[in-house]
Amino acid sequence: MATADVRPAAPDDVAEIARIQLETWRVAYTDVVGARAIDELDPADLARRWSGAVEHPETAVYVALEGTFTVGFCVAGPAPAEDVAAADGTLPDDAARTGLIATVLVEPRWGRRGHGGRLLASAAAGLREHGAERGVTWVAQSDSASLAFFRGAGWNPDGTVRTLDTGEKTVRELRLTGGLELRLAS
Repeated sequence: MATADVRPAAPDDVAEIARIQLETWRVAYTDVVGARAIDELDPADLARRWSGAVEHPETAVYVALEGTFTVGFCVAGPAPAEDVAAADGTLPDDAARTGLIATVLVEPRWGRRGHGGRLLASAAAGLREHGAERGVTWVAQSDSASLAFFRGAGWNPDGTVRTLDTGEKTVRELRLTGGLELRLAS
């Protein structure tokens, strides 16, 4: 059996991260965001954006590996005010101590092998090291797999929703929140 690991992303990982995003969105999110929105994604633009994220000093990008293959990634960092604010714009007392899990993506063919859990646990540990005590993420209401994944980690919807317009579809997202003391089951 190949070894599975998670490590911080490096500039050399950017092309693979962009490829994984594009392939995963095509397979898993076409019905959510619309085929045209995905077809309009430019691989070179995605790579530039991921390069910026990997190099950003407050953002942590992690990659999951199985053997020599990069199979997924996760992005985490301090939660911007708009991601933790209540619907009326007020900030919770712990806003400065809240981290954002911006995405956890594992290429579908590598799913169900624990990569998502390892990525989330690594991101949570990194957020804790930088003073975060709680995390938030946004998940499409129709994405039952991601909702189940985060609920399995003890994260639950807090009643806040947002709506995104992809130009083709409207995506309703739920904000989930949870603790950062995650441990992998052995």
